[in-house]
Amino acid sequence: MSLPFVFRTIELDGQSIRTAVRPGNGQMAPLLIFNGIGANLELVMPFVRALDPDLEVIAFDVPGVGGSSTPSTPYRFPGLAKLAARMLDYLDYGQVNAIGVSWGGALAQQFAHDYPERCKKLVLAATSAGAVMVPGKPRVLWRMASPRRYIQPSYGVQIAPDIYGGAFRRDPKLALAHASKVRSGGKMGYYWQLFAGLGWTSIHWLHKIRQPTLVLAGDDDPLIPLINMRLLAWRIPNADLHVIDDGHLFLVTRAEAVAPIIMKFLAEERQRAVMHPQPSVTRGH
Repeated sequence: MSLPFVFRTIELDGQSIRTAVRPGNGQMAPLLIFNGIGANLELVMPFVRALDPDLEVIAFDVPGVGGSSTPSTPYRFPGLAKLAARMLDYLDYGQVNAIGVSWGGALAQQFAHDYPERCKKLVLAATSAGAVMVPGKPRVLWRMASPRRYIQPSYGVQIAPDIYGGAFRRDPKLALAHASKVRSGGKMGYYWQLFAGLGWTSIHWLHKIRQPTLVLAGDDDPLIPLINMRLLAWRIPNADLHVIDDGHLFLVTRAEAVAPIIMKFLAEERQRAVMHPQPSVTRGH
């Protein structure tokens, strides 16, 4: 039986940041979740519930989203990675495993690169290397660029099959359930998030990400075509790619199938190779 989330709003650099921690048993590094654009932390709850209840999980609303305050000036990914590190300090965490979803996958890459000692392992879900990505269809991206689906849930339900693909194409109830959990931070917070990613790319430093990395991709993702995830897995030295039979939000729609893959990855302790083992010498009597 997993413990309930502990919600706290903390003050950092003049910002109110809403955090949620699900306590664990301390056997494994906690999992820090970087959520998608415009997505408040409630939207990842179905995924968290599918994870091992003993795993400690940290989620938060980035500035301008959900219950966090909206800054008066825009920010970039390095600034957000620094804010995440400060948040971990405040909540008294040292090293964590990090998972980033979509827009949050870019922030997770930045965090792993800028704070390698804080990030033990990295999971990248439905994301890309930024500005150099192979884009989805223009109509899909145009709909994605607007916060309307978060501000007007009925519109979100209407366009969900087009922008999320996968199970959302087949089950209209999914879009309704998703929309019911949305807590909009308003238009400005959404535009600040778009600005954070404007012109950003990790392609020139992906080879410096040394953490063991699990890349998860949906095979029917209208927003992030699969080739982008293949590129990430190719450029990151210790990366494995796992393709899921679903769309952009497979972490939620296929939580029961994806959670065990992630738990297995997090539990693996990779042994360092012994380059020149000494032959064992049998002594004569």
